[in-house]
Amino acid sequence: MEDGLLEQLYIYLLDGWAWFQTNFLEPERLIELVVIGVAILSSNFTCKWIHKGILRAAGEHPLVQKADRRFLHPVLTAAISILLIVTARILLEPLMATYLLNIAASLLMAWLVIRLAVGLLANRELARLIAGGAWTLAALNIMGLLDPISTVLDGAQITLGDVEISVLDILTGIISFAFLMWLAFALSALLERRLSSAESVPPSIRALMSKLGKILLVSIAFLISLNATGIDLTALAVFGGALGVGIGFGLQKVVGNFISGIILLVDRSIKPGDVIETAGTYGTINRLAARYTSVITRDGTEFLIPNEDMITQPVTNWSHTHRLVRRKIPVQVAYESDVKKAMELMVAAAADQSRVLKVPEPKTLMTGFGESGVDLELRMWIEDPQHGVANVASDVMIRIWDLFHENDIEFPYPQRVVHVKNDLVQSTEK
Repeated sequence: MEDGLLEQLYIYLLDGWAWFQTNFLEPERLIELVVIGVAILSSNFTCKWIHKGILRAAGEHPLVQKADRRFLHPVLTAAISILLIVTARILLEPLMATYLLNIAASLLMAWLVIRLAVGLLANRELARLIAGGAWTLAALNIMGLLDPISTVLDGAQITLGDVEISVLDILTGIISFAFLMWLAFALSALLERRLSSAESVPPSIRALMSKLGKILLVSIAFLISLNATGIDLTALAVFGGALGVGIGFGLQKVVGNFISGIILLVDRSIKPGDVIETAGTYGTINRLAARYTSVITRDGTEFLIPNEDMITQPVTNWSHTHRLVRRKIPVQVAYESDVKKAMELMVAAAADQSRVLKVPEPKTLMTGFGESGVDLELRMWIEDPQHGVANVASDVMIRIWDLFHENDIEFPYPQRVVHVKNDLVQSTEK
């Protein structure tokens, strides 16, 4: 079978060389090549002149330069080249056959259509890749080489067990896999944007629907691309068994984090926007990913905490049921101070802060008699822990400091009473 394939490939190479000699090395074909080269150079020169005119009219704005360089210049160059080549073909048709001019016009027209289509893509590298692949297929089809090449690739068989797969099937599968995966991720991103705008749906449900939709779309794309290669999907049973063994030995943490993320979304113990504290990290949940939970702290640091840790470790959710949070501020005043006045001033200090709720109202309690003073405790409520809980306590304590000094309320200093016995002093003097 390999000898027959090599012989067939050799025949195609001879036929290709003969086709090249006939269509490119004859005098008429050389004239057409010169005409094509002149048309392309003239179109480039004309586009540069138009480019300068656009910059003079619109100014050297970065957006204008980017749009002209990325989109307008190549499209206009191709359009002018097509116009010049078609004009030359009309003029030369009474004198000779215009085989190469017809191919050049078709190739440029295909490139122009593909370039306009992929110009809508924001990813420049992806646009170039798609444009190059589509134009290559169009060029082979226009030149009549697509069918012979497809025949050769289809004849090259690779045996995998009881299944024979051709090189053409593999290439088709790779192209289908790349396109379908891109389409699946694009649709999942669109679904995520749509869900993010649905404010009536709870954040955890939106994240769960987005994650499940992405998994479903990627799975469908994978199965369709496998089917495009001609692989029987029943053979996935063996692959599934091998994958299960691999997961059991090497991917335990990955799968554990993934399942933990699904559990977190289903039971809604935490959700995007919640204010949590775990393992010394305090911040707001930004997003729940497949492997980790993103938590942004007050200083802008983003922690990526594995989902499994969010289940196995203690987590303080400041906004699980509601966003009401009570803060306690211990204060000690001297025994000589007016304690009742101090308690009123502490309540007034809390009431002066806009973030402290009026209902429930702040209260001050006497919690004990210390060694150096009376122990008081201010209790106040806030409903926006995502803006921080330490900063509001600091503002209230600063206000307490000012009010105490204005009203002669003293903070106690540590006091110690030392008793000196006379006999000890006398013995020391002797």
